[in-house]
Amino acid sequence: MRIGELAAQTGMSKDTLRFYEKIGLVEGDRLANGYRDFAPEMVTWLHYVRTAQVLGFSLAEIIEHGDQLRDAPDSAEALSALLAGKVGVIDQRMAELAALRADLTTRIGTGCPLRPVGQPAPAMS
Repeated sequence: MRIGELAAQTGMSKDTLRFYEKIGLVEGDRLANGYRDFAPEMVTWLHYVRTAQVLGFSLAEIIEHGDQLRDAPDSAEALSALLAGKVGVIDQRMAELAALRADLTTRIGTGCPLRPVGQPAPAMS
């Protein structure tokens, strides 16, 4: 199928599809007239890509695990492992954000919120 049809079936722009091809996320053959020709399976793959992005996966992560995802997109075991890894990343980030929030909260109303915590104010001359 040509790029316009793939765009219509996936709800993605032609520019997005060209970008995805450039970074290796999708592959298409070139016809003698220079047009791109994509396999019908690309529609399903691009729906997986869109879902993975909604679930917080970056394009780099999708490319990194592309073969695993493409070869077994319905494999609960393979996908569950990837999702568990993403949950771990989110948990780590949430802990970092909680620590940052606590630090910010302790600095509110301290007169000089940018002074290192526990450091006394400099003496005025």
